[in-house]
Amino acid sequence: MTREKKLIRKIEYGDREALGELIEMYYPDILRYCRFHTFGRVCAEDAAQETFLKVVRYMDVRSFRGEFRPFLYKIAQNTCIDLARKRCCNDDGLEDLEWEIPYLETGFGKAEEDAWLHQLISRLEPEIQELVLLRFGQDLTLGEIAEVMGIPMRTVQSKLRTTLKRLKTDLTDTNVKKEAGTYETDGTKTLGIFSESENLERRF
Repeated sequence: MTREKKLIRKIEYGDREALGELIEMYYPDILRYCRFHTFGRVCAEDAAQETFLKVVRYMDVRSFRGEFRPFLYKIAQNTCIDLARKRCCNDDGLEDLEWEIPYLETGFGKAEEDAWLHQLISRLEPEIQELVLLRFGQDLTLGEIAEVMGIPMRTVQSKLRTTLKRLKTDLTDTNVKKEAGTYETDGTKTLGIFSESENLERRF
């Protein structure tokens, strides 16, 4: 049994410390996810907190079944959509992230990498941006992405394969590299995209 499932079982028996541990385990990733989908740092923090409040309310009244991580990201996704509609926050945007002083707080430790990924996917359609973000920004599996987005896993594979071929072309294009200099500094992420593209190509 995974640590996550052990914690969920303890939570179902009323263990509040286990609930705090589960939140602590996922808070940095959810905060970074919300940073991509909100209008700035303050709004991202609000969205992350609201996400976990909804999780707590849910687990207070019913037993959890299924995979927790897709469930958590789906709540975060809907929370960010609600906040965007209300436009409750309007401080700095993600496009300015690379110019900010690197965050020391939990969840904001990868500002440069986040800015790189945001610039990379900024030309893509919103649905495709979400797919790439969940895969490379949050390291979700294809099955988890399918559950969060409510589409078949084969569709996720197909869309990701097509998108990565396009990004691979962009990443090897000199003009694009000049336009987004951070592309050339994040070799690990670039190699990850190349590797994922090749793996998906072999599956089809």
